[in-house]
Amino acid sequence: MLKTLRDLLLHNREFAIGAIITGSVVLFSALSLFAPVPPETIFASPPDVAPSFAFPLGTTSRGQDELWLLSASIRNSLLFGIAVALISRAIASAVGLTAGYLGGWVDRVLMSINDTFVVFPGFPILVLIYFVFKDQMSWGLLAVSMALLGWSYDARLIRSISLSLRSREFTVQSLFSGMSTPRILLREHLPYVLPVVFSTTMNNINWSIGFEVTLSVIGFTNLETPTIGTMIYWANQHSAMISGTWWWLTFPVIVVVLMFIGLYLLSTSMNEYIDPRSRLARLRG
Repeated sequence: MLKTLRDLLLHNREFAIGAIITGSVVLFSALSLFAPVPPETIFASPPDVAPSFAFPLGTTSRGQDELWLLSASIRNSLLFGIAVALISRAIASAVGLTAGYLGGWVDRVLMSINDTFVVFPGFPILVLIYFVFKDQMSWGLLAVSMALLGWSYDARLIRSISLSLRSREFTVQSLFSGMSTPRILLREHLPYVLPVVFSTTMNNINWSIGFEVTLSVIGFTNLETPTIGTMIYWANQHSAMISGTWWWLTFPVIVVVLMFIGLYLLSTSMNEYIDPRSRLARLRG
């Protein structure tokens, strides 16, 4: 995996640009660890102050320094997306590798379950979950719910790779040497699907953050936890653009767009690397 990252950084300009953009957003999110007051604290600063030397990104109508609020919001949004991606990647990898390697009735049962989740409409289900668990809605519950809806497409992709690996000589040799099925999947097959897992992780982080922003903007999440979505929600509630506090909406949108672009470049460049022909052509160049 480290060799793959090194080749991408050295020979793929899109990956390097994506890494720089994403790394810059991550570093900005780390600023929240040094906030003088908890970012969610309201009326800790004078409200509606335009960007200035004292307040580089201005303040909100709720009396929050937007520099620290935005840093905490993008941190929480990133952590949310990573949590959803890790849970859904674990499910997708387990289902895809097991179905592809074992085949037979196990493959049919797992793919039937997989296809059921593929046709589930994600947004209406998440809205329903919010109304059912409205009083208990939390960051963790939303992340788990979204992860359970975001694994099925990639499980089928991983299964297709596992189908090709089951007949390889090293798999047959591992089986004859007495290796158990879990060990074969983890030690022999998993390394082959890690580039796909990495690529789909970037897409899944974008997908989950986009969903979180959408749900937050319409008020269907825990609005007291600072995220990019809740920042936009409170800005709309206070009519930020009409009242002239344009920075309240502008800076969160810029940061989240940069993050989407960075993760998209990482994903597409990894997809290109997975294709042997495009990888070899770039390395030769």
